[in-house]
Amino acid sequence: MATTALLTVIFIAYIGLGIPDSLLGSAWPAIYPEFNANVSDVSAVSLIISLGTIVSSFSSERVVKKLKTAPVMVLSTALTVIALLGYSFSKNMLWLCLFAVPQGLGAGSIDVALNNFVAKHFNASHMNFLHCFYGVGVALSPYLMSLFIKDGMRWRSGYRTMFYIQLSILVILILSLPLWKRFSSDEYDAEPANAEPVKFSVLFKNSAVRVQWLVFIGSCAIEAVCLVWGSTYLVNSKGVSPEYGAKLVTFYFAGVTIGRFLSGFAVKKLPCEKVVFAGQGITLAAILILLLTRNTFLATVGLFLVGFGNGPLFPNMTQLTVKYFDNSISQSIIGTQMGFAYMSIMLSPIIFGLLSKKFGVGFFPYYLGVCFMLMLGATLLLEKRVKNKN
Repeated sequence: MATTALLTVIFIAYIGLGIPDSLLGSAWPAIYPEFNANVSDVSAVSLIISLGTIVSSFSSERVVKKLKTAPVMVLSTALTVIALLGYSFSKNMLWLCLFAVPQGLGAGSIDVALNNFVAKHFNASHMNFLHCFYGVGVALSPYLMSLFIKDGMRWRSGYRTMFYIQLSILVILILSLPLWKRFSSDEYDAEPANAEPVKFSVLFKNSAVRVQWLVFIGSCAIEAVCLVWGSTYLVNSKGVSPEYGAKLVTFYFAGVTIGRFLSGFAVKKLPCEKVVFAGQGITLAAILILLLTRNTFLATVGLFLVGFGNGPLFPNMTQLTVKYFDNSISQSIIGTQMGFAYMSIMLSPIIFGLLSKKFGVGFFPYYLGVCFMLMLGATLLLEKRVKNKN
């Protein structure tokens, strides 16, 4: 019972991790006209969020070792609560950039800590369900935001509503702290107290680690561009209204959630590697749909399938880290994976924003295609190197 309760708390924490991530992209079509900003200015806010997350990810091993997993989870969620409330009162771009800082810092360490904790102490099915609950968070927030945007473009009320939801999650996590004390031995800690952090230079010398970084970079680039630009793509390229675009992009997040949920059952029968390749096949088909259609409905289906196919890659690749590499360095490797993942999340929307100025937002599916080829090539190379090693 205690283990089930602990897993439930972790899943709730992951809902909270997902809530802020999709809000900016869904609300942006309503925000930038009010602030007299350019459509591409969203990249500046995204950059700050990602920089904070990268710093938090790369420092996560030391932070988790010092504070332990549960306090990191609570403190990180508290930072995102502050960010959501701050966004709701923002008057200009400067305010958005200011509150992007706590959002970014609140995302990295909790992600690394919970991923490593679940990868070590639970199975691949639990890992997929963990990331499925992240999908619940990223799907819930844009849907609710779309309701407020429809009602007089009241995006501030949307942010405030998500603040109250995130605050409720924070209260649950605080109340769960006594539960974590029952799992405070080295068996359940993220790392034994005497474990030394592995230097980045040591990890960099491992070619399989480097290739796996590329897998995360490609997959997260797809995710980040859909998160930040999916709604704007539907509005600018398909001619839908901002509130309708925010509502339609919810199908992408639903795809992520459903994909990870079904993957949680699939890994009980199939190796994680096969689930990853099956998802990549679906992602390729989805990108082709986006490339070939001008129809809004089919474009929405394509976005759904991008999320459905690409969504399971992150949890399964994280789980495979424990399988591919020595258990003693898993925390270090996962920390760097998250760091490079968030570098990709930071840079890919910015790069697309620059390209959109020249080629238009309609370049969206072509950009996804380039990111996919990087991910697929790195996945195939990783499989080859792991097999040669064994």
